[in-house]
Amino acid sequence: MGILRPVRMTRVGILGLKDDRERVLTALHDLRVAQIETLPPETLALLAPERGNELQRKIGDETLRFRGLLAALPRAPVGPPHRYDTVDQILAAAAAVPIDAEVGALKVEDDRLVTEERSIAENLALLGRLSFYTGRIDDLRAQSVLSFFGETEPEEFEGLRAELPAATDPTFLTGPGPDHTVRFLLAIRRSGADALAKAAQHHGVRLTPLPALAGTPAEETARLTARQSEVVRRRVQIAERLGAIARDWYSTVSAIDEALLVENRKVEALQKFGAGRLSFALEAWVPERDVTRLESVLQGVAGGRAHVYTIPTKEEPPTLMDNPRGIRRFEFFIRFYSLPQADEWDPTFVFAVVFPIFFGLMLGDWGYGLVILLISLWMIAGFPGARFLPKFGRNFVKMIMGPKGMQQLAYALLPGCAIAIGLGLFWDAFFGYPLFHVLFGYNPVLQPLNVGTFLLAAGYIGLAMVTLGFLFGLLKEYFRHHYRGALGKLGGIFFAWGVAFAGLALIHRAVSFTSPLFDTYVGLMVGGLALLIGAEGPMGFMGVIEVVSHILSYTRLIGILLASVILALVINTVGAGLVGGGKIVFVIFGLVIIIAGQTFNVILGVFEPGIQGARLIFVEYFSKFYSGNGRPFRPFGGLRQRTVSSLPPAGGAPGPLVMGPPQH
Repeated sequence: MGILRPVRMTRVGILGLKDDRERVLTALHDLRVAQIETLPPETLALLAPERGNELQRKIGDETLRFRGLLAALPRAPVGPPHRYDTVDQILAAAAAVPIDAEVGALKVEDDRLVTEERSIAENLALLGRLSFYTGRIDDLRAQSVLSFFGETEPEEFEGLRAELPAATDPTFLTGPGPDHTVRFLLAIRRSGADALAKAAQHHGVRLTPLPALAGTPAEETARLTARQSEVVRRRVQIAERLGAIARDWYSTVSAIDEALLVENRKVEALQKFGAGRLSFALEAWVPERDVTRLESVLQGVAGGRAHVYTIPTKEEPPTLMDNPRGIRRFEFFIRFYSLPQADEWDPTFVFAVVFPIFFGLMLGDWGYGLVILLISLWMIAGFPGARFLPKFGRNFVKMIMGPKGMQQLAYALLPGCAIAIGLGLFWDAFFGYPLFHVLFGYNPVLQPLNVGTFLLAAGYIGLAMVTLGFLFGLLKEYFRHHYRGALGKLGGIFFAWGVAFAGLALIHRAVSFTSPLFDTYVGLMVGGLALLIGAEGPMGFMGVIEVVSHILSYTRLIGILLASVILALVINTVGAGLVGGGKIVFVIFGLVIIIAGQTFNVILGVFEPGIQGARLIFVEYFSKFYSGNGRPFRPFGGLRQRTVSSLPPAGGAPGPLVMGPPQH
């Protein structure tokens, strides 16, 4: 587990005998600590690349077969995990599964019935709207005639009828529709198809071709209803039979499917191996903490015939972040911005501490904080009842990010909401209203709001964040042996502290231009500027402007808080004034203003503190040390759920062996 730094990675090589290759691959898969890399050209010059063989192709075919079976069978209770020691055991267990023909036939029949059931439902709906027609449906069809059903407004119907050329012999039969619409049957010569299509599009009339039915609407409705019942009954029988098969075979099929997927992953990994006549070789990135464990396991499965060695390299390793559980929630924001490189600082911990403070400070109201907290808990619960929301609201939420991202965001907002609630209770701010003061005479310590004090505090926060960013940048440059760059970061710290304290001292008249203390501040600024220019050349002057602007940028913490307070005050004042007018119209209008205005302010309370809080970290803080553009660590392997590894657990024996037909 790492804080402030990604997990340190090591490039290792593995040499072994082909006789041990399957066991080594299984060990690598189940350990999930090695990202297998393509061998470099100098190694491939000595070894041939691995080639596919007939066994691997058979594994692929069986994988497709069991994927299909698993998709066709309904889920059923499963027994204990299965264990297969070799590929031959997996293939033997797969060959012992005899249900393909029956399951395939049932699934094909069910798919056909689903299509028929859908067609019947559509025809019944159409026949229900044809109640005004009592003749036979096949009387409306002929080789030279096209027949359609339509429903539209009377004006559009008249426009359609008037636009059709007389030469096409259009014949209409009309009937009443709901809400004063017109339902009609239309027969027209085939030569008029283009004219009909243009006229229907022009007037926005949707035409439905008549189905290939024979009797009257009443007769066909009775026949289709009976057939629909037969289809439903047969589909129930198919579902029951598939359920019975699943009760017997689902556990075995799912276990074999997982075992085949594991073997397919091995086949893909083999493409990165090098092969000799009797040996194999591979290279991989492994967390440094896991190298000893990996070597011990491989030596055990290969009987001491595997050789694991470290490879010196200047290649950029992949990045594995491993923060504590609570901090890990905030990795979402870091990945959203850019994954850190493996040898630079992981900013997740600082983000997890600072972002909730910024969010809570900018919100600063226990009413808004409580509402956003409840919304966050709703998001974490998976949006229960979201189907009752207006469609535009659901689409707007989906447009922002997916459900998983929304859930991660909600987790990150929880501590910020708690801080906002705490500050709001302390400041007596409930949707911008001093509720405790009115009810209990409570006078918060920080009322009336001292804007100057708050701005000063925001400035100190900015100075601390900019200093911390430069400090991380200094250490990063030092560890990379870029000593000139490290001096530049030190210069940024000196200049930031010099300009901050000199400005504050002059504003508060604590020093004069001739004071020795002021000379100290100026010395810090001059020394910092010299280091910046010495490290970055003329661009150091731009660094000076950046330092000042970034410190001042943190005053937006108070600016957004004040904007929210003032907006809430305006909403409450205007709404309360109308409600106090006494007239029912004014009361209703005032309540609408309060509800709509406070809803708008809640939305701003999510977006503004969230976006601006993240921005202050991404721009003003990250820019001092963070490069990003790291590549994620993707270890070979996967979790087993229905199978157990053939490797013995630490200090124990292999897991139980379960093979063959289902256990009844």
